[in-house]
Amino acid sequence: MSLFANILRIKALKIGEFVILPSLRQNLEKLPLGLRTRFAPSPTGYLHLGHVASALYVWGIAQARQGHVLLRIEDHDAQRCRPEFTAALVEDLEWLQLIDATTESSIQSDHPQRYVAALASLEQKAEVYACTCSRKAIAERLTREPPRSELFYDGYCRSQRIHATTELTPGGAGLRLHLPPQTFVFDDLMQGAQEQTPSLQCGDLLLRERAGSWTYHFCVTVDDAEEEIDLIIRGTDLLDACGRQRQLAELLGRPTPPYLLHHPLIVDETGQKLSKRFGSTALRTLRASGYTPAEVLGLAAHTVGLLSAEQPIAARDLGGLF
Repeated sequence: MSLFANILRIKALKIGEFVILPSLRQNLEKLPLGLRTRFAPSPTGYLHLGHVASALYVWGIAQARQGHVLLRIEDHDAQRCRPEFTAALVEDLEWLQLIDATTESSIQSDHPQRYVAALASLEQKAEVYACTCSRKAIAERLTREPPRSELFYDGYCRSQRIHATTELTPGGAGLRLHLPPQTFVFDDLMQGAQEQTPSLQCGDLLLRERAGSWTYHFCVTVDDAEEEIDLIIRGTDLLDACGRQRQLAELLGRPTPPYLLHHPLIVDETGQKLSKRFGSTALRTLRASGYTPAEVLGLAAHTVGLLSAEQPIAARDLGGLF
């Protein structure tokens, strides 16, 4: 392992190259050629090595299957996203030679009417209601129930029958979608057979926060449909989101669900995934320390088990990994 990786003591989930790739390659060969996928970072900080690992899967699989990658800037969180981080992540992706001036891109904040129209459509088909609950209030109610793996919304405001309106004053109430019981069974190209019942996992789904920002689940589901994304590649930390996003997509009228692939994450010695707070793994740090683009890509590929040994790999050759 390189000096850099040793110092950080980062590691991948234990899934060696010889275990992952044969079954993954077989599954990828079943996919139609020319699929559209996306790389969708949020500009809340600088890109780090975990983002690079995700980019390996996105661009590598797109190359292997003659697909197309859309760069989507997911800046739905107006309170945390910053223009300087958007500029920085574009610069970093250009430095890695993953994008250039011809790359198709989309910025969520450029499409406010897209989300307004989707909300109006939902209000015609399903129960959307105003919710004044804070995360603290929800968590306090959950202390009286068995522990859950995520914050579960119990439908408190739905029972209060507060009328939903798209003109609610930001800061006063959010908007939630009632999710009736529905179980989704699907195959993930890397994680295998899955079964999820969103109403039991998360409860009613938040569409818009009290501060006025659209939520991740709402934006990404609307965007994937509008931008005709038919292959979603992302980390295993979002595997549990599939069922609720599929239920939301059905309500919005999407006829065919996208293919799904959830790849392993780079984690630290405690098992926690890398995040933007790990400044030492930022691409900016790697660049400043003298790493070349091919060396950074090779480091990430080795760390997640796509290469048996750390070695440089150029962006144009990522398809060969798959």
